[in-house]
Amino acid sequence: MKSAAAVQTQKPSTSASQRAKSYLKDNWQLYIMILPAVAYFIIFHYMPMYGIQIAFKDYKAVSGITGSEWVGLKHFKAFFNAYYFTRLLANTLILNIENLLIGFPIPVIMAIMLNQIKNDRIKRGIQTTIYVPYFISTVVLAGMLYIFLSPTSGIFNTVRQWFGLRAIDYMSSASAFRPIYIISSIWQGAGYSTILYIAALSGIDQALYEAAEIDGASIWQKIRYIDLPSILPTIMMVLVLDCGKLLNSNTEKALVMQTAGNIPKSDIIGVYVYNVGLGNAQFSYTAAIGLFINIINFILIISVNKISKKATDVGLF
Repeated sequence: MKSAAAVQTQKPSTSASQRAKSYLKDNWQLYIMILPAVAYFIIFHYMPMYGIQIAFKDYKAVSGITGSEWVGLKHFKAFFNAYYFTRLLANTLILNIENLLIGFPIPVIMAIMLNQIKNDRIKRGIQTTIYVPYFISTVVLAGMLYIFLSPTSGIFNTVRQWFGLRAIDYMSSASAFRPIYIISSIWQGAGYSTILYIAALSGIDQALYEAAEIDGASIWQKIRYIDLPSILPTIMMVLVLDCGKLLNSNTEKALVMQTAGNIPKSDIIGVYVYNVGLGNAQFSYTAAIGLFINIINFILIISVNKISKKATDVGLF
């Protein structure tokens, strides 16, 4: 005969199981709807994690993952001791930090400015104009840069020559690589990034603006005391996510923009992984580099998220 305590401990679990079955029966349509998304992440994000182990092996395609020799941290040590390690890490961090500091506030500013436009026709026209560059492919964008910045026929050097200045080969200049990369990234992506902030601004209660107008608040006061506090959670979440990508650059863009002259600044980790991994077929070595980058990015996103929660009470988790 079971004791009363044992019976009492079994009741909650049975009740919880019944509630779960009842909830599943009542909401099975919702689970079917999210099933494709769950399957996508399992197939394309979790199952490939099995291949992470090649970072710790001397991977041979003939032997396969399981048949390749285990070498431990050999590839990590080789990367840390590589001649270009310091330059690769410095170039990647500096490029992404500058891109974050300069490019991150611009979509916020643009969204707030668009929110102040009351004429819907003009507002839609501006939005369409700033969204279009996002749909230009990276290769086409690089081709445009080479044409506009050409030392012989580019528009910028043509204007310089009008003022009696000599032409500059911007794409071959190491000092010009980062400004060109950052400015072109802002031009291409800032407009599209405003969508998230505009959506957040559109959710603000209009009664707040009406009350502010009654109190005689100016446009800048409305922005400071209504707009910015209302979209602060969105801003912080995007900032945390962006900080988690400080070692992930647009490899495709850096690769097509790279020339012999700007290698000292354009030689970033992503380009190095592409050249070594595909060019020299060093899959285990580049897998180790990729794992190192992801670990650092994971540490960054956790750290920035904690700082954000302490400073603004807003975080991803």
